[in-house]
Amino acid sequence: MLTLPNILTLSRILAVPLLGFFLWWPEWKLGFLIGFLLYGLIAITDFFDGYLARAQGTVSKLGQFLDPIADKIMVASVILILTAQGYLRGPYVGDMHVIAGAIILIREIAVSGLREFLGGIQISVPVSKLAKWKTTFQLISLAALILGGAIHGQPCQSLAEDCGTVADNWIHVLGLTTLWAAAVLTCITGWDYLRVGLKHME
Repeated sequence: MLTLPNILTLSRILAVPLLGFFLWWPEWKLGFLIGFLLYGLIAITDFFDGYLARAQGTVSKLGQFLDPIADKIMVASVILILTAQGYLRGPYVGDMHVIAGAIILIREIAVSGLREFLGGIQISVPVSKLAKWKTTFQLISLAALILGGAIHGQPCQSLAEDCGTVADNWIHVLGLTTLWAAAVLTCITGWDYLRVGLKHME
C-alpha cells in the first residue's frame, strides 16, 4: 500500500545511490556539501514518514518492513563509502577508527537476523531509549564526517602530514568521537537484544 509515509520511506532508499555518488570523490568539497544536504533531507524524511504514519493512522506492514531497512541501507552505505575514501582514518590512530564502523555494521546485521528469528516465533523486541541514543550519535557522526569533508576536504592520513590542531579539524574529530560513542552503545544495546533472543533459543 503506497501511502505517503511509505513513499517517503522508499524515497530514502532510492536517494542512497545518489548520496553515494556525491561522496565518491574524497577531494570534491562541493560534492560532500551536496551530500551533506541530501543526508539531512533523508534524515528529515526518516522522521516524517513515521510521524505521518502514526498521525494519519496509516501504519502498515510494508512501512514497518521498509523503515528499518531504509535506515540500515543508508548507514551501511555511508560508512563503507567514507571508509573507502579515507574519512575513517585519523592522524593519531590511523585506520583504527574503521573498527568503530565495523562494530556498527556487525551489530546491524546481527540484530536484523535476531529480529527475523524472533518475529518468526511472534516475539517483539521494543527499541530501548539507549538504542535511540545510539541512533542519534550515529546520525550526528556521519553528518559531521560528511560536513568535515565539505569544509576541510579529506583528513590527514598519517602523523607525517601537517594536520593542524584539533580546533582546525573539530568537525572531523566530532564525527570520529561520536562514531566511537555510537559503537560503544551499539555493543551495549546489541548485548541487550541478544540476551532477549537467547531466552527463546533454549
